[in-house]
Parts: sequence; structure tokens; C-alpha cells
Amino acid sequence: MKRLHIHIGVENIGQAIPFYSALFGAKPVKTKPDYAKWLLDDPRVNFAISTRASKKGVDHLGIQVDDNGELDELRGRLKSAALPVFDEGETVCCYAKSDKTWVQDPAGVAWETYRTMEDAQIFAEKSVSAESACCTPETMGTPNCCEPSEKTAGCCG
Repeated sequence: MKRLHIHIGVENIGQAIPFYSALFGAKPVKTKPDYAKWLLDDPRVNFAISTRASKKGVDHLGIQVDDNGELDELRGRLKSAALPVFDEGETVCCYAKSDKTWVQDPAGVAWETYRTMEDAQIFAEKSVSAESACCTPETMGTPNCCEPSEKTAGCCG
């Protein structure tokens, strides 16, 4: 089953968690000093916030799936439309190990399609001190694209 993913960059995680908990009527399923995630069923959404995003507000969107068949279907749909996709593959990001593919919409918003396999104890495979840790279409094909830079945006899982 698919779930819409929304990742919001926030300035203060301590103020944002109570706000979104009140808005959703639910506590986050995962919290870290720099990250929180809600898995809601009504609406069906994976909503994440972090202080690691490159900008405040909507950082990126996505579609989370439960199994490889759904991920293959989404990847096939993007590739058959000849959209410029970036297959990141298996990665650790946002305290989770996931398999991801990225695409950018015409407005420049990064979208990820992904399946999360398991929780991780670190934010990303790269240094936890990095300001942001994951590739987005802004850095597709760039060597060392996951290294911290002004163009590297956050991610979520």
C-alpha cells in the first residue's frame, strides 16, 4: 500500500513536534534530536520534519511503498515517461535504511519513491555532523553528491 510522504524543514524541533502532534491528533512514531516522523492512516501519509533540510518549509515530497513490487511499478512508470530519474538505491537516511529513486517535478520540487527496510541508528551514512545528508535531483549525477554542500537538500524515510 502506498503512502504520501511529506518532509518539512523546521527551525526548532521542540516547537514543531507539539504543533504537528496537535494538528494530527497523534504523537510521532519516531523522534530524534533533529528529526520526527508521523505515520498517519487518515490521511495516509508519512509526515517528517527535521532541522537538517536545506530550507524551511516543504523540503521534498514522496511516495512510500511497502514492497519491491510497488517500488518497481513506480520506477517503471517514471522511466517509461522518460523522466530524468536518479536511482539512489539502498541508503541510510533519516534514521532508516531505504531503497530510493528521485525525480524532480516541473516546479522544481524533489519527489522520492522509496521502500524503507529497517530503522537505523544514524541520520545518514555520511557524517552525522553534516548539515544535510542525502541526494536530491539538485545533485543528481554530481560526484560526491551526498557530501554536504549548499545544493544538497535533506531527505526522509
